[in-house]
Amino acid sequence: MTRVPEDLESRLAAVAPGGIDYSEAADVHGTKVVWVALADKDALLPVATVLHELGARLSMTCASQPPAPEEEEAEEPAEGEEAKADEGPRASFGGTVLDGTSYELAYHFDLDGDTVTVIAHVSQGGEIDSLTPLFRTADWSEREMMELYALTVRSHPDPRRLFIDPTIDAAVFERLIPFSTLVNAASTKGLWEKILNKKGGAA
Repeated sequence: MTRVPEDLESRLAAVAPGGIDYSEAADVHGTKVVWVALADKDALLPVATVLHELGARLSMTCASQPPAPEEEEAEEPAEGEEAKADEGPRASFGGTVLDGTSYELAYHFDLDGDTVTVIAHVSQGGEIDSLTPLFRTADWSEREMMELYALTVRSHPDPRRLFIDPTIDAAVFERLIPFSTLVNAASTKGLWEKILNKKGGAA
């Protein structure tokens, strides 16, 4: 039996005046998976408050820096048709430009076996509210976000770095090796290929 209330969408929309993009699905056992994209990143704390009041727990937080979409070659207009205007860069729901520098933050909440994932997009150098006043499990993941990316978590009770020495410039992985590349081992493969190429071997 699902713990997701039937009116969850309207409850979340009521505290996110910029709007939400809501979808849900259920498996054969009735377990629900809910996705909520926020148009305004500043709606994160009010939305999390509603989930906290429903008894949800924050089980995981993920941060990534999605790559910019590849540019498609413009098609020549057919005879008699006008050329299409350049639509500009792709943007998230809510308008954050997805140019390879912005961040996608996903907060995964457990509601007695059901999952509610809240997604917020933040521009490089931007800020997001801390969820630690509601969920202590947000502590380390928010600190990690701040040391890996050019991102500030507002009102975090202990913004010290977790792993990287404080004398090293901020967002070091973002500048040197994109974190998303590092965690999928592509950086190791790339480094090994460079070594083999210098030695004249095959990768």
